Amino acid sequence: MKVSARNVFKGTITALTDGAVNGEVELTTASGDKIVAIVTEGSVKSMGLALGKPALAYVKAPWVMVLAGDANVRFSARNQFSGKVASLTKGSVNSEVGIELPGGTVIHAVITNEAVLELGLAPGVAATALIKASHVIVAVPA
Repeated sequence: MKVSARNVFKGTITALTDGAVNGEVELTTASGDKIVAIVTEGSVKSMGLALGKPALAYVKAPWVMVLAGDANVRFSARNQFSGKVASLTKGSVNSEVGIELPGGTVIHAVITNEAVLELGLAPGVAATALIKASHVIVAVPA
């Protein structure tokens, strides 16, 4: 299967919290990164989500927010990944920013060129990728 999402987390479901309408799914990758997704209870049941089950989490790069420097602010985004800018590709309006996490995973974000300048982003600069749990798409092998 091919998808257009730049960020793909492959791992195992390590936590699952059921709710009346939505469930919370935590997926842990082989490198130890954890990503949380909010999915409907209908999806939890129809996909057979369960602890220990292999799964994928997809996040489109435009859904990733970027915080420059050390994170000493609290955010409501459940997924907060701190690392360093590993790559920066400038386009005519937007730039793609690759943030490398300590375990080697790279999270890609697409932000405006103006934001890149305002945040002072450049390779080696400390940065945090913020991803709301509602922006994470969960998939399981068929």
